[in-house]
Amino acid sequence: MNRLFTGESCLNFTERLLVKRGFDFFVSLIGLVALVPVIFVVALLIHCKLGSPVLFRQTRPGRNGKPFEMIKFRTMLDATDKHGKPLPDNQRMTPFGSFLRATSLDELPELWNVLKGDMSLVGPRPLLMEYLPLYSKEQYRRHDVRPGVTGWAQINGRNAISWEDKFKLDVWYVDNQSLWLDLKILFLTVKKVVVRDGISGEGEVTMSKFTGSND
Repeated sequence: MNRLFTGESCLNFTERLLVKRGFDFFVSLIGLVALVPVIFVVALLIHCKLGSPVLFRQTRPGRNGKPFEMIKFRTMLDATDKHGKPLPDNQRMTPFGSFLRATSLDELPELWNVLKGDMSLVGPRPLLMEYLPLYSKEQYRRHDVRPGVTGWAQINGRNAISWEDKFKLDVWYVDNQSLWLDLKILFLTVKKVVVRDGISGEGEVTMSKFTGSND
């Protein structure tokens, strides 16, 4: 959706960004404070069941593709083959790790990324840095906004839809974002988590790797 670059439209766009950032900051701050007991218990269980480190840290592309360090709770065993290469996901995933992903408890530390401004509560999910050169020009537009803890694609299939469909949903969000849409997505995300829908791709523990667009 093309925006008219008039003074009024630019002001309205800037105001929307400020409102979204204010909402993200307030909700993430309240969430981190309110969820301290849950975060502590989950961290303790991860340490007991999976060992250290408790947190998973990885560089991901943020707005305009700028790298940032995303943090999540660890969900897999740190298991390698005889050559020191990590074992496939399905061999490192445990029932406890699957539970963390199914309930999205592994995402709680990302509230810190939201508070810092690296991420938003709602936006396209931050994927791998190695995917950046693989996107088509249209797909790359998903980076026009801050990545989100949840997003339009997550409530419309999550990991159970194709990469192409997921990116179309991401770009649709970029063109149609609003506070009301964000509230709707957050509400539907809670519903998705409760029913544990679309957690992984067919035949996969999570989602198969993106290898390039078919367009």
